[in-house]
Amino acid sequence: MARQRNRAQLVLIFLYSVFVSGFNLQCQAGRNFGNAKSSLKLPTLSSFTVNRSPSMEAAISDHNNSRRMISECKATASGNPIDECWRCDPEWRQNRQALAKCAVGAGRNAIGGRNGRIYVVTDSSDVDAANPTPGTLRYSAIQQEPLWIIFSQDMTIRLRNELILNSFKTIDGRGFNVHIAGGAGLTLQSISNVIIHGVHIHGIVSTGPAAIRSSPTHSGGRGRTDGDAVNIYSSRDVWVDHCYFANGADGLVDVTMGSTGVTISNNYFTQHDKVILLGAHPQDTFDKGMRVTVAFNHFGPGLIERLPRIRHGYVHVLNNFYEGWGMYAIGGSEEPTIISEGNIFTAPNGVNKEVSKRLQDRGVGDPRSWNWASSGDIFLNGAFFRASGAPLGSQVYSIAINDVAALPATMVATMTTDAGPLACTSEGFC
Repeated sequence: MARQRNRAQLVLIFLYSVFVSGFNLQCQAGRNFGNAKSSLKLPTLSSFTVNRSPSMEAAISDHNNSRRMISECKATASGNPIDECWRCDPEWRQNRQALAKCAVGAGRNAIGGRNGRIYVVTDSSDVDAANPTPGTLRYSAIQQEPLWIIFSQDMTIRLRNELILNSFKTIDGRGFNVHIAGGAGLTLQSISNVIIHGVHIHGIVSTGPAAIRSSPTHSGGRGRTDGDAVNIYSSRDVWVDHCYFANGADGLVDVTMGSTGVTISNNYFTQHDKVILLGAHPQDTFDKGMRVTVAFNHFGPGLIERLPRIRHGYVHVLNNFYEGWGMYAIGGSEEPTIISEGNIFTAPNGVNKEVSKRLQDRGVGDPRSWNWASSGDIFLNGAFFRASGAPLGSQVYSIAINDVAALPATMVATMTTDAGPLACTSEGFC
């Protein structure tokens, strides 16, 4: 009976919660992005379109068990498995590197700087990209050794040129309001094991050409950038979690050129056109091995397309909250495999109700045979997903799922309430 009451309460929370409308793009210090949800008119339960998979049924049981174990922690009430992993540790500040054990999905092997020392950024400047100053984010990010990078205070960092990270790095903004804004973005090129957590990345512009240092022993010329917030290029084992993204010159998160093993989770996206790109070109057949998980994100107001957009590879889109879109939500071409599970899709008013958009770059393959499936999604305001190819439950989708099970879409409202950087206090749970 207790379990039934819990599940009933979650359903009622989802059906009758009203989110606060509006969002201030210029982030205020200490802001809780869970309060930035816009108003939604939700229908009755009878109007939902839901198809629940066996893996989702198993996840319900696991979720209820975990809630009973640590019920005093706020994070467990949400059902978010990443947050349950670390937010219930009152000593998380002393155990920061335990976060590296909490990734799920394709990027679950990303350890970042778990095996390195803590490096504290004390200087928000970025004077010389070829000779970075000790104490800056750029200086720490290019080091050869594993580092877990944290911050000494609230700060806004305006990168004059793209910041080229080295392998085995974690950028951890927890505890402070850290903004990378008004300048260049982050580049992960031919590296592995990076975690980016708890930072606001917005207002990114195209920069260069310039001389930029990418390691203590190498500095070289770089061309003009596209203006991506996070550019993951020929890299693997990357996790982007609890960040805020908005208003860049090009993409917010691009995963291209053979990159794989990437999880994009718990982020808040808003006010942007091309949001997440997975695979850059039709001819990039090496992206057939790409595996990406997009989970527990809040896709807020003012987004147009690519939530995400996939070429060639495998993607699992689960338990995300979509407030709407301008053109489409999930798009693809070049025969990608897409499994959408337990999401809430709210279509925009007017046209473009379809979640799933088949795009034709060069007429590769028959879109009717592409493996696209939906399981347990909730479709609001006329939204719909057009499945094709292999039926739900086929073995081909297990490649995309990467051993992470979606929870029921009725839990998504609470699972994504704290999407974006968390407003952690000075003591206790985050």
